[in-house]
Amino acid sequence: MTPPPPPTATAPTADVTPGPAPAATPDPPAVSPARGGLLVLVGMLLVALNLRAAVTSLGALLDEIRVGLGLSGTMAGLVTTLPTIAFAGLGALTPWLVRRWAAPRVLVLAMIALTAGQVLRAVTGSAAVFVLTSALALAGIAVANILLPMLVKQHFPHRTGLVTGAYTMALTVGTTVAAASAVPVAHAFGSWRAGLGVWAGLAALAVIPWVPLALRARAARRAADRTATPAVVAAPARVRPGRTRLGWAMAVYFGAQSLSGYAIMGWLAQLFRDAGYRPEAAGLLLAGVTALGVPVALTMPALAGRLATLRPLVLSLTAFSTAAYVGLALAPRGLAPLWVLLLALGQGAFPLILTTIGLRARTAEGTVALSAFAQSTGYVIAALGPLLVGILYEATGGWTAPLGFLLVALAVQTAAGMVIARPRYIEDER
Repeated sequence: MTPPPPPTATAPTADVTPGPAPAATPDPPAVSPARGGLLVLVGMLLVALNLRAAVTSLGALLDEIRVGLGLSGTMAGLVTTLPTIAFAGLGALTPWLVRRWAAPRVLVLAMIALTAGQVLRAVTGSAAVFVLTSALALAGIAVANILLPMLVKQHFPHRTGLVTGAYTMALTVGTTVAAASAVPVAHAFGSWRAGLGVWAGLAALAVIPWVPLALRARAARRAADRTATPAVVAAPARVRPGRTRLGWAMAVYFGAQSLSGYAIMGWLAQLFRDAGYRPEAAGLLLAGVTALGVPVALTMPALAGRLATLRPLVLSLTAFSTAAYVGLALAPRGLAPLWVLLLALGQGAFPLILTTIGLRARTAEGTVALSAFAQSTGYVIAALGPLLVGILYEATGGWTAPLGFLLVALAVQTAAGMVIARPRYIEDER
């Protein structure tokens, strides 16, 4: 399906545009454990548990849902493509949202949207309503995806690696548990609706810690507005990652990594079936990639925070993935557990890029801008992965061409990784 100190958060050296402007309302100060930092951490972990459950539970029950709602092949394809569409399009709106409302308030709304979307799609009998309510749920996930790196930077600036590792591990656990338990829950209650809708309870639970934090942020904003006086201040230039080399390198790395991740989730079980494994065994091997990724998700961010350059990590992850793809092409059955282990290690690129978003920005504003651009653009790239792998598999009748495509994507990922490996900051680039 993450405690070394990061670079000191100094003021960015951005150009400024002088002129009259209202006094800027400062961001809420970092919350110490005694004043609510623990509540923030718990809230982040609960949100992270929800970031893929709505997606993987749907995938596990797709056949039952197609029959139950009478979904056409086209409609089913749209449903499976919705996550990357939502993550790309709606995630890009998050910086606009946090410029207008405090992040805790935005997260409350995001988790409410996720809860409502999951409940409504589990009870509807209409295919069209199912798609729309799934989009509502995914909108909440898309916003939360972008906000978590910013919250790490804002509330835990000296524990970036540790906290990123913790929430990435929670994300991976949520992904694995939802994929593994959606079908048993559906069977236990006699309906796919239970297997899909049960995760709304987890999303509702994630709302609870953010309500007092949202009220506190609102009160702080009102107090600041009452005491603020008009002044002539320098308005800092907005961070625009899309105009920088670093921003595009981050987006390409995120996109290429996610492309391979979605391709693996969508097609690895079929590869093992074609190699002679029974469906149950093929499913367990796929689940093994996610399960083995839990310790990787926890340790990778802390390791990244300790290194002066990320090049050793980038190259090591490339080596693991390369060996896995070559092994799957040459001996998919004989050494399958080894290829699963190497794939899990190679997928450590996901927690690495999430950590790097925080390491390559000086401020919370820079972090959310970089997170939004890298993830929204990256998910557009990622959407091509399962589609192109499927086209190549159907055209050639085998796995050599699809795995070759993934090796090409890995080469692109590595080139982008070498760009982001050197310490630099998005606020300093033009």
